[in-house]
Amino acid sequence: MDFERPQYVSVIDPIGPAIEHVRLMLFRPFDLSKWLIIGFCAWLAYLGQGGGGPSFNYNFGGHQTDASQIREALMANLPWIIIAAVIIVPIIIIVALILCWLSSRGQFMFVHCVAGNKAEVAVGWNKFSRHGNSVFLFRLAVGLISIMVIGLPIAFAVFAFLGLSSAGLTAAGIGGIIAAVFGVVVLAVISSIIAKLTNDFVVPIMSLHTASVLAGWRMFLTLLGSNKARMALYILFQIILWVVIGFIAFAICVIGCCCCCASVLLLIPYVGTVILLPLVAFGRSYSLFYLRQYGPQFDVFGKLV
Repeated sequence: MDFERPQYVSVIDPIGPAIEHVRLMLFRPFDLSKWLIIGFCAWLAYLGQGGGGPSFNYNFGGHQTDASQIREALMANLPWIIIAAVIIVPIIIIVALILCWLSSRGQFMFVHCVAGNKAEVAVGWNKFSRHGNSVFLFRLAVGLISIMVIGLPIAFAVFAFLGLSSAGLTAAGIGGIIAAVFGVVVLAVISSIIAKLTNDFVVPIMSLHTASVLAGWRMFLTLLGSNKARMALYILFQIILWVVIGFIAFAICVIGCCCCCASVLLLIPYVGTVILLPLVAFGRSYSLFYLRQYGPQFDVFGKLV
């Protein structure tokens, strides 16, 4: 499918309509039941996607002693490590798959609520079941590929660290760890961009045109082909936008710290999303209004009935 390249696309213009749409959807009039239902769909859409990565702290004051101790500890407890891995890893995988499946379905439910100014759970769940399952399989495939690819530099970094010589950190060891960490960061960024483009553009396109994620991606790649610079600007502006939203959310948390109960509520799953729903709904609305600039075939508002 070919798309006509629009003459003008802005990353600034969708901000105003997105803010106004959130006000209309959540505050005109304010309806607690509607707020809670849309909040549930938003929570489901981003289920399992929060949290940060692990942090690593290295003490370079006694490298070889630490490395030797780690090797000895690993070898001494290897049977228990294997037993724990056999028990814990399958549980983690099952939980991750369930969360990914629910989130994939939830993305379409949230788009359905935002685009149609609706507070519906069952309609979006049933109407976009095939769409959500297709996105789930796509995310699963991307995740498996990412794990296999990212696992190589991680394994290399671990062996480089554990293989340090008695003299301490060698140049080769340091270089190997730095290269491995850099590779993990690059691959993680690529994976994050794929997830971002899928959620922001492919999911709305699928909602309008197809139940297949591959067909949705083909349509998006056709659009991307003649709008690479615009999409790159969108990604960069999203970083700025989410920094601002992050500061607002942080300010809300700081204010909440004045009241212990309010601060704790923000940490509770679903409840935290409900409290921050205007910010979450703005992010979803902004991407939909931005996509609408590329033509009526990408306008989800009023069409998801």
